[in-house]
Amino acid sequence: MFKTHLNIDGEKFLINGKLTYSEIPSSNPKAHGLLMNARFIQAIFDDKAQPERFARFGRNKYDPEKNTDDFIKALPEWYKYGLRAFTVGLQGGGPCFTIDDLSSIFNSPYSDDGKELDKDYVRRLDKVIRAADELGMVVIVSLMYQAQVHRLKDGKAIRNAVAAASRMLKEGKYTNVIIEVANEHTVGGFKNRPIVYSKEGMAYLIELARQESGGMLVGSSPGAGEVYDEVCDASDIIFVHGNGLTRQYFHNMIKTVRKLNLNKPILCNEDSQCIGQLKVCFNEYVSWGYYNNLTKQEPPVDWTITPGEDMFFARRMAEGIGIQLPPINFEDQFYLQGFEPNMAINGKRWIRLASLYPETIDYVEFYRNGELADIAYDEPFMVNFITNWLQDPCVITEDDKVWEAKIYLRDGRILTKRVEL
Repeated sequence: MFKTHLNIDGEKFLINGKLTYSEIPSSNPKAHGLLMNARFIQAIFDDKAQPERFARFGRNKYDPEKNTDDFIKALPEWYKYGLRAFTVGLQGGGPCFTIDDLSSIFNSPYSDDGKELDKDYVRRLDKVIRAADELGMVVIVSLMYQAQVHRLKDGKAIRNAVAAASRMLKEGKYTNVIIEVANEHTVGGFKNRPIVYSKEGMAYLIELARQESGGMLVGSSPGAGEVYDEVCDASDIIFVHGNGLTRQYFHNMIKTVRKLNLNKPILCNEDSQCIGQLKVCFNEYVSWGYYNNLTKQEPPVDWTITPGEDMFFARRMAEGIGIQLPPINFEDQFYLQGFEPNMAINGKRWIRLASLYPETIDYVEFYRNGELADIAYDEPFMVNFITNWLQDPCVITEDDKVWEAKIYLRDGRILTKRVEL
């Protein structure tokens, strides 16, 4: 018997018949009915092709069972800060910082014709859903990922896979699940699968998932900033992604959705570590999804709330919801990230300046052994910035002694964060 029952009423989410967060005495009424979430896509990850390459970050082997168990152990801490949902992928996501060819990974539970599901994946997913249920959390189950869809041989196999996965969820009798048919169905490998890539095909797959799951809530996310009326109309939940968008563009995307007058929940389940976007979502009554490829998508993952970006997201989420937390010192609101133990691969590190209130920062200068290495003007403040969820690494050598981030705040103050190697 499951404890957590998810429903929707117009744009609002309800758990066990009550608006989310309304059970918290100090909560902000404007947050009631939202579903703040995170992209924990690798919670049941495995690699049937080369698992040994994920023996890294201080681990001497990759163990998919330990990965799932560690994830489950971390969930209560995230719940305390207000996280009420997370996305987990049957085909995972992309460790794009460290793996050049994502399609070389074999992380898929489906047989090539889509009719059969790997029992180990199903078992791990069941453990995750049941653990979330015990806490009062919702699991967004993403069925397909663009870099793994080639594991399904054709369009018929895709139909079979959607039907098989949806029936599996129905047989589980889960009451705390939302189905995301595909993660970003308009990008990458999906271009070779018209039934997923086209809005007409995706609308059909959404209807198929709803039917085969026995009426579970269903949607599918497009690429960042994209809105397709036919997909939105077919969906119960309107999924959007914010990767690479400024706050203004994010706001404009939400306006585009609302012009469709569908009166359905709008849920972003992938953006970036740009926690400044939370301001837009709380203002616009949209649920936001934290996506941090470095701390939460590169297996094996430390699923705890790690220092810096994870903790700052957790605190900002709690703040918007109205969860009372102990205050944090001003200087502790900034963290020079990327130098944590075991977070280097072949001498490469991904260096950035995390902040609790990134909106207060004008720009950041990064110094390597006293010499200017780079300047970052946009959140998140990264060395070798590419887009707000991606950066090039720095190769750290024995000559590296000191890294500094000189932080220029919009109010005129200047602060320095320093790491000695």
